[in-house]
Amino acid sequence: MDEIIRNIAVYALPVLFAITLHEAAHAYVARYFGDNTAYAQGRMTLNPISHIDLFGTIIIPVALYVTSGFVFGYAKPVPIQFGNLRNPKRDMAWVALAGPLANLVMAVMWLIFGVALGAMEVAEDFPHKVAQAGIVTNLLIFAFNLFPLPPLDGGRVLTSMLPNTLAYKFAKIEPYGFFILLALLWLGVLSFWVQPVMWLGAQAVELIASPITFLLS
Repeated sequence: MDEIIRNIAVYALPVLFAITLHEAAHAYVARYFGDNTAYAQGRMTLNPISHIDLFGTIIIPVALYVTSGFVFGYAKPVPIQFGNLRNPKRDMAWVALAGPLANLVMAVMWLIFGVALGAMEVAEDFPHKVAQAGIVTNLLIFAFNLFPLPPLDGGRVLTSMLPNTLAYKFAKIEPYGFFILLALLWLGVLSFWVQPVMWLGAQAVELIASPITFLLS
């Protein structure tokens, strides 16, 4: 039980930051392209309370972790009226990509933070674990959300790229997307997507951060 509490303490801050920046990025880019729905509802904010779903962000992930060691959860989705976007089909992709790209940026920041801790010779183990958790958490959210299945961000991007007729048919999967996702998770199929995309994201994070981490090393 002590180990479970320590792990929850390590991941709490990275997870809060990750979901907050992810959802706020969706809201910001949606407003930039013409949809003020999320902004009007107070979702274009870095206040994590606005994005936390009691069950999806706290109760379900903690219960799953305690009982099985597996973690799955979600934040409150940002309300977006795609019809309000200046070019709905094209801009949908940018709005969707904003979330995962925000997580990639956050992973870069956690990597720099971790390297800075080493440069300052911080001996305490806890902040180093938090920094590593921040990298892993954001890369996981980055990869998971890019899976091409609506209503995930990758599904929105694919819908945007498909010809109109195919896009319409593909978008009709969305009401069943959550259940399909759960089935793929249960079967372990999703790892064949998540692991390679996480690896690619990690390479990008190291490359982007390399000038600063080189100076700090």
